[in-house]
This record gives sequence, C-alpha cells and structure tokens, in this order.
Amino acid sequence: MRKARLSAGIVLGAAAIMAPLAAFSGPALAGTPGPNTPQAVGTDLDAAQLPGATVFGSTPAGTPESVSFILRERNVDLLKAEAQQGFRNYLSVSQFASFYGQSTANISALTSYLAKYGIKTDVYADGVDVSTTGTAGEYDAALSITQSQYHVPALAAHDGFGALPAQNVHGTAQSPLLPYRLAHFVLAIFGITNYGPYANEVAHVNTSVVKPQQGSSSSCVALTGLPDACNLPSNFASNYDLNGLYNKGADGAGQTLAIVTLAAVDPGAPQYFWSNIAHIPSTGRTFTVDNIDGGPGAPSIDAGTNETDLDLEQSGALAPGANVIDYQAPNTDPGFADAFFTAASQNTASTVSSSWGESETILEAAILSGQEAATYEAAYDEVFLEFASQGQSGFIATGDTGAYAAYRDIGTTNLSIGASADSDYITAAGGTTLPWTGTLTGPDGSATVTVPSQRAWGWDYLWPAIAKVAGETEAEAAVTNIGGDTGGFSQIEPTPLYQQFVPGTHNFHAVQYLTPTDPETVAPGLIEPTEWSFNPTPSVTTGYGNGRAVPDVSTDADPYSGYLLYAPSFAGVGDPVLEGGWGGTSFVAPQLNGSTAVIDSYLGHRVGFWNPAIYGAADRYGSAFTSLSTASTSNDNLYYTGNPGEPYSPAVGLGAPNLTRLARDLG
Repeated sequence: MRKARLSAGIVLGAAAIMAPLAAFSGPALAGTPGPNTPQAVGTDLDAAQLPGATVFGSTPAGTPESVSFILRERNVDLLKAEAQQGFRNYLSVSQFASFYGQSTANISALTSYLAKYGIKTDVYADGVDVSTTGTAGEYDAALSITQSQYHVPALAAHDGFGALPAQNVHGTAQSPLLPYRLAHFVLAIFGITNYGPYANEVAHVNTSVVKPQQGSSSSCVALTGLPDACNLPSNFASNYDLNGLYNKGADGAGQTLAIVTLAAVDPGAPQYFWSNIAHIPSTGRTFTVDNIDGGPGAPSIDAGTNETDLDLEQSGALAPGANVIDYQAPNTDPGFADAFFTAASQNTASTVSSSWGESETILEAAILSGQEAATYEAAYDEVFLEFASQGQSGFIATGDTGAYAAYRDIGTTNLSIGASADSDYITAAGGTTLPWTGTLTGPDGSATVTVPSQRAWGWDYLWPAIAKVAGETEAEAAVTNIGGDTGGFSQIEPTPLYQQFVPGTHNFHAVQYLTPTDPETVAPGLIEPTEWSFNPTPSVTTGYGNGRAVPDVSTDADPYSGYLLYAPSFAGVGDPVLEGGWGGTSFVAPQLNGSTAVIDSYLGHRVGFWNPAIYGAADRYGSAFTSLSTASTSNDNLYYTGNPGEPYSPAVGLGAPNLTRLARDLG
C-alpha cells in the first residue's frame, strides 16, 4: 500500500516560553515567584521544528510584526458551567468584560510593559485579546528572543490533497517569556512566527473519473456521468426544511451573520452568486469586509479564496434578509484568533462560522515537542465561551478525511479529529451523502455508483468503482480517496456536560476498512502509525470512547452529491469559475450559519450556542434530527458507523436536522 508521508502540513503554534530575560530584576521568593521572575507562557510554533525548514539569516530588527496576547478569563469555571447548561440571559460585551475579562489594572500593566519597548497595543473590548504591532527587534527585546528567517519548503500535492506553497517566515528556536506579574494572567502569545498554519475544509470530486464540461457563467458546469452535484442553497433549504421557516416569513431580516476566514474574497463574487446563480431577491442587505490585522492579501486560489467565496455565498443565500460580515485575516495564529475575537468584541453578528482547521494529532505533536503550549486550545475555548455568553451561535467545519483527520496534515493514519471543531463550546459541523446515481469513467472503462438513501459521508462506497475504472486495486483506490466527514472522540477536550448522558456519546459501532500499521515516533513520547492494511469487507465491531465527541450535526457534504461553487479566481488557474461537484464540511458550517440567522429572525431573538438545547432534546419524542443510526458499511465515515437505537453516533453526530422543527427546540 502507498505510504502516508509525514510532512509539515498544517501546523499550529504556541511553544512554551522559558528563556531568562536580563532586563528583569528582583529576587524570587522561595516557593513563590516574585513579580519580575521570568515565567513561561504559551506562544507560537518554533519555525525551526518544521520538517525541511532551513535558516537563511537573522530577522531584520525593523521587520514589522503583529503579535496577540490572549489573556486568561476570570471566573472561567462559572463561565464554562453556564455555557454547557445554556445561558438564560445573554451579556453585552461590556458586561462580559467586567465579569470575565481581565482587570483594567492587569491590562494596563501589560500594555505599559510593552510600550517600554515601543510596541503599540490595541485592547479588545472584551478584555481578553490584546493585539499588538511592533518590530522584530522590539519583540526580541521584550520577550528575550532572537528571531531568524526560515525557508519552509512546499509540500507537493499528494493522495488527493492540494499542494502547500513554500513560505519564508520568521520564528525562533528560543523560548520567550514575561515577568511573573504579567505571565500569570497571559494565557497565550500568538505571532512569534508568521507561518501560515491552517487549511480549509473544501473538497472536490475526483476529476480523473468525473469530467467537468464547460458551461456558461450562469449555469451549472456539467459533470459527465454525475447528475446530482450542482445543488444550490435552495436545495439545502428543501432537504433540511428551512422552507418551513421561509413560509412563515422568516428570511434573516434584522440579523447579521459573519464568517471567519483566512483568504481574501473575490470582489463581487458573493453578490453575483446571490443574484445570478442562487436567484435570491435583493433586500438591500449590507455586505462588509473587515480586514483583520491588515488582511490576508490579494485573492488567490492557492491561499483558499474559493473557501471564502463559498462560505459567503452559502450563508448569505440561505438568509437573504440578513446583513453579512466577512472577517478575513492573514493565515497566521494571531490572524485567526484576532478574527474570532473581533467578531466577539463587536458582537454585531448573531451567528458566526469558519471552515479552517487542523488535526488534534499535529497539535499534540507540537505540544510534546515543546513547540506548542497546552493553552492553545484554551485560547479558542475562551472566544467561543464569549460567543456563548453573548448569544452568538458558532459553527466550525469538522474536516473532510473521515475518521482520520491527521492523514491530511501530519500524514499519520491514526484515528483523529480536528481542532477547533473539538471545542466544547462550538457546534461541530459534519457531513452526509445524499442519494445519487451516476457513472464514473476512466481508462479501464465505466462503473455505475448508486447511493440509495442519505448516509454518513465516507468514500468507501466509491472505492470499488474507482478501482475498476482506473485499473488499480481497491486498496490503491482507498488510500488515494480518503474522503468523509471527520468524526470521533477528542484526545484533548473533555466530554462536555451536555453530552454526558446522551446515548451514543461514549460508545460506537465501527467498520474497519483501514487498520493503522507501521508506527513511527512523530514527537517525543508520541508514536503514531503511518500506513494502513486494507480489508474490503469489514464486519461491524463495537467499542467505547471518551472525550468530546464530534460532530454535533451533519448535512450533505459529499462533493458527489454536492454544490455549485462560483469563484472568479479559478480563472487564473484555468478552471471554470462556476462548477459543480464541490463539497466538504466547508459547506455545512456556513449553511448552518445562514440557517441560524433565519431561525433568529423567526423567533425574534438570538438562540445562541446550539449544543445544550439540541442535546437536551436529543432523546425526546419528535426529535428534530434524523439520526442515521444504521450500523453497516453503507453508513460510515471510513470507520465510525451508526449506533442502532441511539440518538448519537460519531459518524454523523445527532444526524440530519429538520430546521423548522429545530427552531422549536432552540426557541
């Protein structure tokens, strides 16, 4: 079987900070740190640890940099308890800051300290994020580090995943720190490296067996042999009964929805899609682009502009009466974090989604290597907790490699899920496959594929047909077509209270086509498999799992039963600007985002964090979800399948929603 390669892939950042700082003075008392004692804080990835990275010089002292200091929320245990049970009264940003944000005195101490080194600060209204700008020399002095320039080589396209471009970045092999009087309330520091760590969760059909045919800019680009992959948001609304709310006059009016993304939108693309492709009525909505930390640069397919386009197209089309905000940031740790904290601190959007992420395994490897502090996940928990307290709904795409999220980024073949969809305080958006019948054609002939009913998204149903038409073994077809909605159990986040007593959240049924083999050391103390053995006819087995279970809810994400995507930047790489056969949980997160704006407008108030309500109603008669609970090889995400008779399974979460009925539960 073809070997899965270990690679730099998509890496996040926050290494521990430990170096002594000569500028600090004052003795430390035995057993108790003095106020100026050097103290570790979570910070970014050490760029030197990226495979293949080479130093080509020192970072010039005048290099402009953006660094974000994420502060520890106060009263956080109370905040977590309220979020998991569901807030009864939502807070304003100022109320959140006064009770949960850091004290004015602590924030002033941090900003004054940084100002001594010439670093400018911008304190967010929530009292949790302090965004700063300065130069490499100023940060080196303030944090006692020396930054270098690193060349990180490109990662070639492999096994169905796109290439990652080469990057020249700054970083350090040292560990920065702050004096204890500051470090004890600083949770994490993002920006000591500007490596672009995140990947989007958009997927496409295998064009070697499904051929696109050119069409006009206002009609579907046909896919030979594939009649059902040109869906529109209106198809989603029909499939999941958002139409029931439209029929009651709800369309998102009076609401604002937002996306958080790491690539620039194609100017005019969402508006063109809404008017000329989705054919939704013009309602005089506002569309705002908010460039966080200077923005992500020019639109580029390599950077992921198609992700941004589709997020805005899908969410905005489903809520035609809602205003739309595009929080677009650089693909860096501070960019991603600041975009979320901006959405929270502005508190304009009642619902927010994002479709970017990475695997827990690469995060764990970074922590064990000393490249990442364990506080990285806690920093994102903090912003999602703020969303929940303010009544802002939030959705994150789970991923598109089935039960094997790490295969995409670090290249290991262990069971794994994605971050930050694993947070206890966000709704994780998974995927299904809708019924379809079509023909795949390759050099060795044709094969018909039929999916008779909605199922968990897992491409094992395609492997026999692809093997036949491509003239390869089914094992070869399997390893080069690893596609499905990412689901399973977190190795980092604990089981949240709202999942504790829901049947199916601690047990599972599975079909093991792929058995992980060939373990290798990927980090100190972390050994993971790097190859698979293949079984074409697995039996159904059972087991138990602990930790946060994802996804929470699933809708169609399979490109073979997927959607139209309009992205003018495709023209620059010779692809159709409008094409069918697109999918991924990238579609599900913004679709749930837009649907929530409609639900909010129907109810006349924000519904906030979905999870306490949807799990609280999970076992109720007349559930708003179709659980897809069959346990078989016809309903799996390449490993997990349904839990018969139970409302939850790691294959699809609670299942496919009836959104009109769900509005009742959320209300």
